[in-house]
Amino acid sequence: MADETPAQNPPMAAAPPPPTSATVTDSESPPVLEKQDPSPPSHVPAVSVSVTESASTTIAENEEQAPPPEPAALEPDSSDKGSGKEELPPTPPPQAVESESEPPVVTEAPKEENPPAPAAETVVISESESQQPPAPLQQEVVTESESLAAMMEKEETGAPAEPTAAGTTTTTTTSAQEEVAAAVEEKKVPQNLASFKEESNKEADLSDSERKALEELKQLVREAIDSNLFNSESKSEENPEKEKKQESKEVSIWGIPLLKDERSDVILLKFLRARDFKAKDAFVMIKNTIRWRKEFGIDELLDEDLGDDMEKVVFMHGQDKEGHPVCYNVYGEFQNKELYQKAFSDEEKRMKFLRWRIQLLEKSIRKLDFSPGGVSTIFQVSDLKNSPGPGKKELRLATKQALQVLQDNYPEFVAKQVFINVPWWYLAFYTMISPFMTQRTKSKFVIALPSKSAETLFKYIPPEQVPIQYGGLSVDYCDCNPEFSDADPATEMTVKPGTKQTVEITIFEKCILVWEIRVVGWEVSYGAEFVPDAKDSYAVIIQKPTKMTAKDEPVVSQSFKVGELGKVLLTVDNPTSKKKKLLYRFKVKPFCD
Repeated sequence: MADETPAQNPPMAAAPPPPTSATVTDSESPPVLEKQDPSPPSHVPAVSVSVTESASTTIAENEEQAPPPEPAALEPDSSDKGSGKEELPPTPPPQAVESESEPPVVTEAPKEENPPAPAAETVVISESESQQPPAPLQQEVVTESESLAAMMEKEETGAPAEPTAAGTTTTTTTSAQEEVAAAVEEKKVPQNLASFKEESNKEADLSDSERKALEELKQLVREAIDSNLFNSESKSEENPEKEKKQESKEVSIWGIPLLKDERSDVILLKFLRARDFKAKDAFVMIKNTIRWRKEFGIDELLDEDLGDDMEKVVFMHGQDKEGHPVCYNVYGEFQNKELYQKAFSDEEKRMKFLRWRIQLLEKSIRKLDFSPGGVSTIFQVSDLKNSPGPGKKELRLATKQALQVLQDNYPEFVAKQVFINVPWWYLAFYTMISPFMTQRTKSKFVIALPSKSAETLFKYIPPEQVPIQYGGLSVDYCDCNPEFSDADPATEMTVKPGTKQTVEITIFEKCILVWEIRVVGWEVSYGAEFVPDAKDSYAVIIQKPTKMTAKDEPVVSQSFKVGELGKVLLTVDNPTSKKKKLLYRFKVKPFCD
C-alpha cells in the first residue's frame, strides 16, 4: 500500500532559519511522540503553537467526562479493500464494483493518525481528550456488498417492497424506523471482528498456494495469447481458417500488456482474488472481460465526447491517507428531474449514462500505478444525501445493469467504500442484505449517518484533501484562495461540549501570518486577537468573538501583519452539547514595510 502523503513545509518568514523537528507532546501524560525532520537542526523556530482548553458553559462536568455509550465498537479505520465488488446502494447510480472472494482474514492494528504539524513549529496540546483513545464512531457500521446485482434482482421479484415516500403515513414511517433501528442493533458486528488489510501484490508476500495459482494462470494466459484465442473470440467466425493463420497479438487490459512485465501480475492477481485463487475460473473471467471490452468498445470510448452534464454526479478529488485517489458519487444530484430524465428515462439514455460512467472509471484506472508496490485501487465515497429512494424504477434498473457490468469486468478496484449522509431507508436495505454478506465483504463498507459524515471522512482522508462541501478545506484553486492548496497540511482537533479551545501561535520575528480556520457545522463563537509581548502594548482585536452559524462561510481566511513579537490567539467557544471538529492551518510570509 502506498505510504501516507508526507506533510509539506509551509514557507517561513523573511530569512527563515532551517526547519526544526515537529514535536507533539501531551502536557498531562508522560509519553512524548516526536517526528524528526531530516533537515539540520535550527537555532530558533519562527513560530510555535499551543492549544489550550477551558470550560466555557455550565454543562455538567460529568457529562463531559462520561460521554454516552457508543452503540457499536467497530474498527473500520485499519481495513483496506481487496474484495470483488463495489458499493452501489440499491438505488443510487453505478460505480466501480468488485467481484467477491474471501481469503483468510488479515488483521491490521488500528493506528492513530496525527495531523501533520507545519515544519519549524512546536505544537503543544494540553487537552483532556488527548489522553483518551478515540471512541468508535457512534452511527458507523462497517459493511460491503457481496453480489448486490443478484440481491437486488431477488428483492425486486420476491422480497417485500421497500417503503417509499408516496402513500406512507407518519405512523407507518415511525414503525418502520423503529424496526430498522432494532434490526441494526441486533445486527451489530462483534467486538472482535477484524478488518481486512488490502492484500500485497508483491510476489514475495504471496503464500505458496497463491504463488502456484498465479503461475498456473500465467501459463493459461500465455497459451491463449500464443494461440490467438483472445483476439479470435472477439471477432466474427465468418473465416475461421484466416483467424488461425493470424499471428498472435499483444493483449492489454487497462493499458497494461499481459505477461509483459510485473505490472501484469497485479492485473492477474485481481482476477485471482475475485475467483478465490482458482486459476481456471480466473482465466474464464479474464477471457470474458477481454471479449466484453472489445464488444463495448472501450478503446474508442476513451476518446468519445459524452458531455459534462454528469460531472457533479461523479468526480475524482484528492487522495486518502494511503495515496488512493478518491472518487465521490453524489446521488442527491438526481433530485434534479431534468438531469434524472436525461440519464435514466429510457434504455438508450441509461446506456449512455453507463458509457459515461465507464469512461470516467477507465480514465481513473489508467492513472493508477500497477507496479507490485504501487496504488492500484480507488477510494470510493458515496453521498446519499437527498438520494432518490428505492421507488425509482428507472434508477433501480440502471443500477442493477451497472452492477452486473462492473462486478464482472472490474474486480478488486475499490480500496474502501464509505457511505455518508446515509438515510434510514438505506439502513433498512442493509439489514435485508447483510445476512448474505461475507465478513470480508462487510469489512470494506463504512456507513455513516449525517452527523458523523465529516468525522468519518477525516479518519481516512486528510482534511485538506476533503472537498469543502463535505467538511474539509479543499476547494478548486482560484484567485479567491491563492494562499493554500491541497498540499498544505491542516491540523484537526476536537472541541468538546461546553469548552473553549484556544490555538496560540507565538511569533518570534516580524512576519505576516495567514491562516484558515473551520469548525464543521459551526454553531460556535470564533474570535482572533494579537497579544504583544511588550508589557506596555495593547492587545489588537483581529476579529471580535462572533457567533458563527452553519449558514456562514464554511472556512474563515484571515491574515495579520505582525510588527512586534507576540502571539496570535484563535479562540473557539463551543456552548453546544455536541463535540465539534476544528480544522486550522497557517503560513508565515515575509514581513514587508
